[in-house]
Amino acid sequence: MSRDIDRELDPGFDLFAGIDRLRDELNAVILAHYYQEADIQDVADFVGDSLALSQQAAATDAVVIVFAGVHFMAETAKILSPEKLVLLPDLEAGCSLADGCPPDEFAEFLAHYPGHKVVSYINCSAATKAMSDVICTSSNALKIVESFPEDQPIVFAPDRYLGAYVAKQTGRELVLWPGSCEVHETFSERKLVELKVQHPGAVVTAHPECPDQLLQHADHIGSTSAMLAFARSTPEGEIIVVTEPGILHQMQKENPDKMLIPVPGEEESCNCNECPYMKLNTLEKLYLCMRNRAPEVTVSAELREKALAPIDLMLALSGAAR
Repeated sequence: MSRDIDRELDPGFDLFAGIDRLRDELNAVILAHYYQEADIQDVADFVGDSLALSQQAAATDAVVIVFAGVHFMAETAKILSPEKLVLLPDLEAGCSLADGCPPDEFAEFLAHYPGHKVVSYINCSAATKAMSDVICTSSNALKIVESFPEDQPIVFAPDRYLGAYVAKQTGRELVLWPGSCEVHETFSERKLVELKVQHPGAVVTAHPECPDQLLQHADHIGSTSAMLAFARSTPEGEIIVVTEPGILHQMQKENPDKMLIPVPGEEESCNCNECPYMKLNTLEKLYLCMRNRAPEVTVSAELREKALAPIDLMLALSGAAR
Protein backbone atom coordinates (compact mmCIF):
# COMPACT_ATOMS: atom_id res chain seq x y z
CA MET A 1 0.00 0.00 0.00
CA SER A 2 1.49 3.33 -1.04
CA ARG A 3 1.87 6.39 1.13
CA ASP A 4 -0.22 8.16 -1.56
CA ILE A 5 -3.29 6.60 0.05
CA ASP A 6 -2.93 9.16 2.85
CA ARG A 7 -4.25 11.78 0.43
CA GLU A 8 -7.61 10.01 -0.07
CA LEU A 9 -9.09 11.71 2.97
CA ASP A 10 -10.24 15.30 3.43
CA PRO A 11 -7.69 17.21 5.54
CA GLY A 12 -10.42 18.07 8.04
CA PHE A 13 -11.61 14.49 8.51
CA ASP A 14 -11.64 13.41 12.18
CA LEU A 15 -9.60 10.22 12.06
CA PHE A 16 -10.00 9.43 15.73
CA ALA A 17 -13.79 9.62 15.51
CA GLY A 18 -13.78 7.63 12.26
CA ILE A 19 -11.62 4.89 13.76
CA ASP A 20 -13.82 4.70 16.86
CA ARG A 21 -16.93 4.37 14.70
CA LEU A 22 -15.43 1.59 12.59
CA ARG A 23 -14.11 -0.18 15.68
CA ASP A 24 -17.70 -0.48 16.91
CA GLU A 25 -19.17 -1.35 13.50
CA LEU A 26 -16.62 -4.09 12.82
CA ASN A 27 -16.38 -5.36 16.40
CA ALA A 28 -12.64 -4.80 15.96
CA VAL A 29 -9.71 -4.76 18.34
CA ILE A 30 -6.82 -2.44 17.46
CA LEU A 31 -3.31 -3.54 18.39
CA ALA A 32 -0.27 -1.27 18.32
CA HIS A 33 3.34 -2.23 18.85
CA TYR A 34 5.47 0.02 21.04
CA TYR A 35 7.34 1.23 17.95
CA GLN A 36 4.28 2.76 16.30
CA GLU A 37 3.75 6.51 16.14
CA ALA A 38 2.19 8.10 19.22
CA ASP A 39 -1.27 8.73 17.71
CA ILE A 40 -1.62 5.06 16.75
CA GLN A 41 -0.59 3.94 20.21
CA ASP A 42 -3.14 6.30 21.76
CA VAL A 43 -6.02 5.05 19.61
CA ALA A 44 -5.22 1.35 20.13
CA ASP A 45 -7.03 -0.97 22.51
CA PHE A 46 -3.77 -2.67 23.42
CA VAL A 47 -0.15 -1.52 23.13
CA GLY A 48 2.64 -4.01 23.65
CA ASP A 49 5.04 -6.65 22.31
CA SER A 50 4.04 -8.66 19.26
CA LEU A 51 3.19 -12.01 20.87
CA ALA A 52 1.43 -10.50 23.89
CA LEU A 53 -0.71 -8.42 21.55
CA SER A 54 -1.75 -11.47 19.53
CA GLN A 55 -2.60 -13.31 22.74
CA GLN A 56 -4.67 -10.38 24.00
CA ALA A 57 -6.55 -10.17 20.71
CA ALA A 58 -7.26 -13.91 20.72
CA ALA A 59 -8.78 -13.57 24.19
CA THR A 60 -11.29 -10.92 23.11
CA ASP A 61 -14.65 -11.45 21.41
CA ALA A 62 -13.61 -9.16 18.55
CA VAL A 63 -14.10 -10.60 15.07
CA VAL A 64 -11.58 -8.26 13.41
CA ILE A 65 -7.96 -7.71 14.47
CA VAL A 66 -6.31 -4.54 13.21
CA PHE A 67 -2.58 -4.91 13.80
CA ALA A 68 -0.59 -1.71 13.65
CA GLY A 69 2.80 -3.35 13.45
CA VAL A 70 4.65 -5.31 10.79
CA HIS A 71 3.70 -8.27 8.64
CA PHE A 72 5.06 -11.13 10.77
CA MET A 73 3.11 -9.77 13.75
CA ALA A 74 -0.15 -9.85 11.82
CA GLU A 75 0.71 -13.39 10.68
CA THR A 76 1.17 -14.42 14.30
CA ALA A 77 -2.21 -12.93 15.17
CA LYS A 78 -3.78 -14.93 12.34
CA ILE A 79 -2.05 -18.12 13.51
CA LEU A 80 -3.50 -17.66 17.00
CA SER A 81 -6.91 -16.46 15.77
CA PRO A 82 -7.61 -18.21 12.45
CA GLU A 83 -11.33 -17.43 12.60
CA LYS A 84 -10.79 -13.65 12.81
CA LEU A 85 -10.21 -11.19 9.98
CA VAL A 86 -6.70 -9.76 10.41
CA LEU A 87 -5.91 -6.41 8.84
CA LEU A 88 -2.55 -4.64 8.45
CA PRO A 89 -2.58 -0.92 7.59
CA ASP A 90 0.31 -1.28 5.12
CA LEU A 91 1.33 -4.60 3.57
CA GLU A 92 4.76 -3.16 2.85
CA ALA A 93 5.43 -2.98 6.60
CA GLY A 94 7.94 -5.79 6.73
CA CYS A 95 10.88 -6.50 9.02
CA SER A 96 14.58 -6.80 8.24
CA LEU A 97 14.78 -9.87 10.49
CA ALA A 98 11.83 -11.68 8.93
CA ASP A 99 12.64 -10.60 5.37
CA GLY A 100 16.31 -11.45 5.87
CA CYS A 101 15.50 -15.11 6.49
CA PRO A 102 13.87 -16.37 3.26
CA PRO A 103 12.30 -19.81 3.80
CA ASP A 104 14.12 -21.50 0.93
CA GLU A 105 17.52 -20.20 2.07
CA PHE A 106 16.74 -21.09 5.66
CA ALA A 107 15.80 -24.64 4.67
CA GLU A 108 19.10 -24.97 2.78
CA PHE A 109 20.97 -23.60 5.81
CA LEU A 110 19.30 -26.09 8.16
CA ALA A 111 20.23 -28.99 5.86
CA HIS A 112 23.86 -28.42 6.93
CA TYR A 113 22.99 -28.97 10.59
CA PRO A 114 21.25 -32.33 10.97
CA GLY A 115 20.42 -33.26 14.53
CA HIS A 116 20.13 -29.62 15.61
CA LYS A 117 17.03 -28.26 17.26
CA VAL A 118 15.83 -25.00 15.75
CA VAL A 119 14.96 -22.11 18.05
CA SER A 120 13.53 -19.16 16.15
CA TYR A 121 12.89 -15.69 17.49
CA ILE A 122 9.26 -14.73 16.98
CA ASN A 123 10.41 -11.93 14.65
CA CYS A 124 10.27 -14.24 11.64
CA SER A 125 7.77 -15.29 8.99
CA ALA A 126 5.18 -18.02 9.42
CA ALA A 127 7.19 -20.14 6.99
CA THR A 128 10.31 -19.85 9.15
CA LYS A 129 8.28 -20.63 12.26
CA ALA A 130 7.01 -23.76 10.51
CA MET A 131 10.61 -25.00 10.11
CA SER A 132 11.38 -24.43 13.79
CA ASP A 133 11.15 -26.74 16.78
CA VAL A 134 10.28 -23.93 19.16
CA ILE A 135 9.76 -20.18 19.04
CA CYS A 136 11.12 -17.71 21.57
CA THR A 137 10.71 -14.05 22.42
CA SER A 138 13.38 -11.68 23.65
CA SER A 139 11.98 -12.08 27.17
CA ASN A 140 12.04 -15.90 27.27
CA ALA A 141 14.89 -16.76 24.88
CA LEU A 142 17.25 -17.74 27.72
CA LYS A 143 14.64 -20.01 29.27
CA ILE A 144 13.78 -21.67 25.96
CA VAL A 145 17.41 -22.42 25.07
CA GLU A 146 18.12 -23.70 28.59
CA SER A 147 15.15 -26.07 28.33
CA PHE A 148 17.24 -28.28 26.02
CA PRO A 149 19.90 -30.66 27.34
CA GLU A 150 23.36 -29.12 27.37
CA ASP A 151 24.60 -31.56 24.73
CA GLN A 152 21.75 -30.75 22.33
CA PRO A 153 23.09 -28.73 19.37
CA ILE A 154 20.90 -25.74 18.53
CA VAL A 155 20.40 -23.45 15.56
CA PHE A 156 19.21 -19.98 16.61
CA ALA A 157 17.53 -17.72 14.04
CA PRO A 158 17.07 -15.16 12.66
CA ASP A 159 18.75 -12.56 14.92
CA ARG A 160 22.46 -13.18 15.35
CA TYR A 161 22.80 -10.49 18.02
CA LEU A 162 20.01 -11.85 20.19
CA GLY A 163 21.50 -15.30 19.59
CA ALA A 164 24.96 -14.11 20.62
CA TYR A 165 23.50 -12.56 23.77
CA VAL A 166 21.69 -15.80 24.63
CA ALA A 167 24.85 -17.84 23.97
CA LYS A 168 26.89 -15.55 26.23
CA GLN A 169 24.34 -15.66 29.04
CA THR A 170 23.76 -19.42 28.91
CA GLY A 171 27.27 -20.56 28.02
CA ARG A 172 25.81 -22.56 25.14
CA GLU A 173 27.30 -22.80 21.66
CA LEU A 174 24.63 -21.82 19.17
CA VAL A 175 24.71 -21.94 15.38
CA LEU A 176 23.49 -18.48 14.37
CA TRP A 177 21.62 -17.52 11.23
CA PRO A 178 23.36 -14.30 10.07
CA GLY A 179 20.38 -11.96 10.41
CA SER A 180 19.91 -8.70 12.29
CA CYS A 181 17.49 -5.87 12.98
CA GLU A 182 18.70 -3.02 10.82
CA VAL A 183 17.59 -0.46 13.41
CA HIS A 184 19.31 -1.98 16.46
CA GLU A 185 22.41 -2.52 14.35
CA THR A 186 22.71 1.19 13.51
CA PHE A 187 22.82 2.64 17.03
CA SER A 188 26.09 4.45 17.58
CA GLU A 189 28.37 3.22 20.36
CA ARG A 190 30.28 6.48 20.13
CA LYS A 191 27.15 8.53 20.72
CA LEU A 192 26.02 6.24 23.51
CA VAL A 193 29.34 6.83 25.30
CA GLU A 194 29.00 10.57 24.70
CA LEU A 195 25.54 10.52 26.26
CA LYS A 196 26.86 8.65 29.30
CA VAL A 197 29.54 11.32 29.72
CA GLN A 198 26.97 14.11 29.36
CA HIS A 199 24.58 12.41 31.81
CA PRO A 200 26.83 10.72 34.39
CA GLY A 201 23.90 9.88 36.66
CA ALA A 202 21.86 8.19 33.93
CA VAL A 203 21.23 4.45 33.66
CA VAL A 204 21.21 2.65 30.33
CA THR A 205 18.56 0.16 29.24
CA ALA A 206 19.07 -1.72 25.97
CA HIS A 207 17.30 -4.31 23.84
CA PRO A 208 19.19 -7.60 23.28
CA GLU A 209 18.83 -7.19 19.51
CA CYS A 210 21.68 -4.67 19.83
CA PRO A 211 25.26 -5.71 19.04
CA ASP A 212 27.43 -6.66 22.03
CA GLN A 213 29.51 -3.48 21.88
CA LEU A 214 26.36 -1.56 22.80
CA LEU A 215 25.10 -4.06 25.37
CA GLN A 216 28.37 -3.85 27.30
CA HIS A 217 27.45 -0.28 28.26
CA ALA A 218 23.97 -1.21 29.55
CA ASP A 219 22.85 -1.36 33.15
CA HIS A 220 19.79 -3.32 32.06
CA ILE A 221 19.13 -5.54 29.03
CA GLY A 222 15.67 -6.77 28.18
CA SER A 223 12.65 -6.92 25.90
CA THR A 224 10.54 -3.84 25.25
CA SER A 225 8.18 -4.76 28.08
CA ALA A 226 11.13 -5.41 30.38
CA MET A 227 12.64 -2.05 29.44
CA LEU A 228 9.38 -0.35 30.39
CA ALA A 229 9.33 -2.19 33.71
CA PHE A 230 12.93 -1.15 34.36
CA ALA A 231 12.09 2.50 33.64
CA ARG A 232 9.26 2.32 36.17
CA SER A 233 11.35 0.65 38.85
CA THR A 234 14.69 2.45 38.63
CA PRO A 235 15.09 5.30 41.12
CA GLU A 236 17.32 7.17 38.69
CA GLY A 237 15.79 10.24 37.06
CA GLU A 238 17.63 9.92 33.73
CA ILE A 239 17.41 6.88 31.46
CA ILE A 240 19.33 6.36 28.23
CA VAL A 241 17.22 4.11 26.00
CA VAL A 242 18.81 1.91 23.33
CA THR A 243 15.95 0.68 21.19
CA GLU A 244 13.53 2.09 18.63
CA PRO A 245 12.38 5.47 20.00
CA GLY A 246 8.68 4.70 19.55
CA ILE A 247 8.87 3.10 23.00
CA LEU A 248 9.52 6.51 24.53
CA HIS A 249 5.85 7.47 24.16
CA GLN A 250 4.59 4.83 26.59
CA MET A 251 7.70 5.13 28.74
CA GLN A 252 7.21 8.88 29.18
CA LYS A 253 3.51 8.46 29.95
CA GLU A 254 4.43 6.03 32.72
CA ASN A 255 7.36 8.14 33.97
CA PRO A 256 6.44 11.81 33.45
CA ASP A 257 9.07 13.04 35.90
CA LYS A 258 12.01 11.16 34.36
CA MET A 259 14.24 12.29 31.51
CA LEU A 260 14.35 9.74 28.71
CA ILE A 261 17.28 9.98 26.33
CA PRO A 262 17.21 8.08 23.00
CA VAL A 263 20.47 6.97 21.41
CA PRO A 264 20.80 8.17 17.80
CA GLY A 265 22.28 6.37 14.84
CA GLU A 266 25.75 7.10 13.55
CA GLU A 267 24.52 9.37 10.75
CA GLU A 268 23.60 12.88 11.87
CA SER A 269 21.20 13.58 8.99
CA CYS A 270 18.88 10.57 9.17
CA ASN A 271 16.34 8.95 11.47
CA CYS A 272 18.39 5.78 11.50
CA ASN A 273 17.21 4.90 14.99
CA GLU A 274 13.60 4.64 13.76
CA CYS A 275 12.19 1.51 12.16
CA PRO A 276 11.21 2.48 8.61
CA TYR A 277 8.78 -0.45 8.39
CA MET A 278 6.90 0.38 11.59
CA LYS A 279 6.64 3.98 10.48
CA LEU A 280 4.93 2.99 7.21
CA ASN A 281 1.74 2.69 9.23
CA THR A 282 -0.10 5.96 9.74
CA LEU A 283 -3.35 6.95 11.39
CA GLU A 284 -4.83 7.50 7.91
CA LYS A 285 -3.88 4.02 6.77
CA LEU A 286 -5.26 2.56 9.97
CA TYR A 287 -8.63 4.16 9.27
CA LEU A 288 -8.60 3.19 5.59
CA CYS A 289 -7.74 -0.46 6.19
CA MET A 290 -10.71 -0.65 8.56
CA ARG A 291 -13.00 1.15 6.12
CA ASN A 292 -11.91 -1.06 3.21
CA ARG A 293 -11.52 -4.30 5.22
CA ALA A 294 -8.15 -4.58 3.49
CA PRO A 295 -5.31 -5.34 3.23
CA GLU A 296 -5.96 -8.68 4.88
CA VAL A 297 -3.22 -10.99 6.16
CA THR A 298 -3.90 -14.69 5.62
CA VAL A 299 -2.11 -17.92 6.49
CA SER A 300 -3.00 -21.24 4.90
CA ALA A 301 -4.41 -23.95 7.17
CA GLU A 302 -1.41 -26.22 6.52
CA LEU A 303 1.15 -23.50 7.24
CA ARG A 304 -0.78 -22.34 10.30
CA GLU A 305 -0.75 -25.84 11.79
CA LYS A 306 3.01 -26.17 11.28
CA ALA A 307 3.75 -22.68 12.63
CA LEU A 308 1.44 -23.03 15.63
CA ALA A 309 3.17 -26.13 17.02
CA PRO A 310 6.47 -24.38 17.94
CA ILE A 311 4.55 -21.43 19.38
CA ASP A 312 2.53 -23.78 21.58
CA LEU A 313 5.72 -25.52 22.68
CA MET A 314 7.23 -22.18 23.65
CA LEU A 315 4.16 -21.32 25.72
CA ALA A 316 4.27 -24.74 27.40
CA LEU A 317 7.97 -24.39 28.22
CA SER A 318 7.32 -20.89 29.56
CA GLY A 319 4.40 -22.04 31.66
CA ALA A 320 2.08 -19.68 29.80
CA ALA A 321 -1.34 -20.18 28.28
CA ARG A 322 -2.07 -19.51 24.64
